[in-house]
Amino acid sequence: MSKRLKGWLIALVVLVVLVGGGLVGASLYFYNMTVASGKKAFVATSTKLKRTDPLYDAKKWYQTVPKQRWTEKAAGANLKLVADYVPAAKTTKKTVVLVHGFGSDKEAMGGYVAMFHKLGYNTLIPDTRGQGQSQGKVISYGYYESKDYLKWVNQVIAKQGQQSQVVLFGVSMGGATTMMTSGLKTPSQLKAYIEDCGYTDAQAEITYQAKQMYNIPYWPLVPMTSTVARIKAGFHFKDANALAAVKRNHKPMLFIHGGADTFVPTRMVYQVYRADAGPKELLVVPGAKHAAALSHAPALYTKTVKAYLAKYIH
Repeated sequence: MSKRLKGWLIALVVLVVLVGGGLVGASLYFYNMTVASGKKAFVATSTKLKRTDPLYDAKKWYQTVPKQRWTEKAAGANLKLVADYVPAAKTTKKTVVLVHGFGSDKEAMGGYVAMFHKLGYNTLIPDTRGQGQSQGKVISYGYYESKDYLKWVNQVIAKQGQQSQVVLFGVSMGGATTMMTSGLKTPSQLKAYIEDCGYTDAQAEITYQAKQMYNIPYWPLVPMTSTVARIKAGFHFKDANALAAVKRNHKPMLFIHGGADTFVPTRMVYQVYRADAGPKELLVVPGAKHAAALSHAPALYTKTVKAYLAKYIH
């Protein structure tokens, strides 16, 4: 082998090592951005009230209303989960379990809790594993969380009796988690689902966000980060699949999305709606951005939810 060829081969190996190392480093960084729990700079998490907020009164009420503290053990993991429980004004066995979004916590759900409280429901508002006051180091986009929320539903039934009527409601990642729960074996007391702006699956959403936020193509970073997630957290992005779950669902589901959602693109709601195998309804709120359908059109949102639940909760 000539010295020149040998030099080229060494240079090629060095280049491959550098590129490979750079990709590994980038995938680890992207893993910390997408899966590892902690504050996310690209997600607005402030719960500071503004009087210009259409839901100001509702959120203010939620901050001061007396709450009970519930706890649960995460599914398949030795993690303590924490929730707040707000009983209805009049004793009832109708309960809504609320699922918050990515990088958020139960404190962000005040507007929705107030709405369901006015409709006469008990509300249970957990912190999802790895977020808020609940333990955990990873966010699995609904893959593990859906099983946790099934345990919360079963706790409601255990405390309120076999005559319980439970609704699972979620926003953003919480909406996707709600859909994933619908694909599991669920108790008869879980009567209906409401998902607001959930994605089709984690891989599709992360691919979309990588392009939108960083102009990064799917290959090779997303698959490599998914592999890191499998090694460090036990799941691939494709495992968190709401689209596949709703195909197994046979209970009622209301799908809600903002018509101007560019974080979880509006087109995704049409995909999960068409795929759902159970009784279903769809509300797309014109002009509403991500997770803002209630604040954008509170009267329409509340009217739609009330009419939908009246069909299935008695």
